[in-house]
Amino acid sequence: MNLQQARFNMVEQQIRTWEVLDSVVLDLLEKSPRHEYVPQAYRNLAYADIAVPLGDDEVMMPPRVEARLLQSLGIGADDRVLEIGTGSGFLTSLIASLAREVVSVEISDTLADMGARNLEAHGIGNVLLQRGDGICGWAKHAPYDVIAVTGSVPILEPHFQQQLAVGGRLFIIVGEAPAMEALLIRRSGEDQWARESLFETVIPKLIGAKEPERFVL
Repeated sequence: MNLQQARFNMVEQQIRTWEVLDSVVLDLLEKSPRHEYVPQAYRNLAYADIAVPLGDDEVMMPPRVEARLLQSLGIGADDRVLEIGTGSGFLTSLIASLAREVVSVEISDTLADMGARNLEAHGIGNVLLQRGDGICGWAKHAPYDVIAVTGSVPILEPHFQQQLAVGGRLFIIVGEAPAMEALLIRRSGEDQWARESLFETVIPKLIGAKEPERFVL
């Protein structure tokens, strides 16, 4: 398999066509070896338009979703970023290449080990890996300039956006299958947030995410 060609095709056929036109994001994805972060059994699918299984019922988001996340957050070189869900470490590595510092929280020991190995193998040193439950964010190191939540939540609770610095941005996917909505939330003041709907998608929910109340007859 020609991995370089597969990566080029991913960028041109999946990502550009999904309204990702930011040259920084496109260049980053075109040079990043995604296959080196994918479990060996799925390496031939590393650049496919699918959610690659990681184990522990978790997945890597499809490349086009990762790209839209990066484009929407507009991560700068001075930003401190909170990532909920380290997974394989691939998205972590992309964020780290743009940001000053990344705090990445992973609840699964298996995935935390995978992510740590992959980040170390690629010499990425500006990531603080935290093992634990990030369903309520990670207040220990708040506030953050950027928060990226890599699993969905059925309902949006306030704790993530409250851990943003003023001017900060939050990417989060809210809802239940088959209608989940990717949101960009900006904190414009101490008690002010603006919400932008980005696109619809479906990804696994965060472990421990609060379910909406059900009406039962």
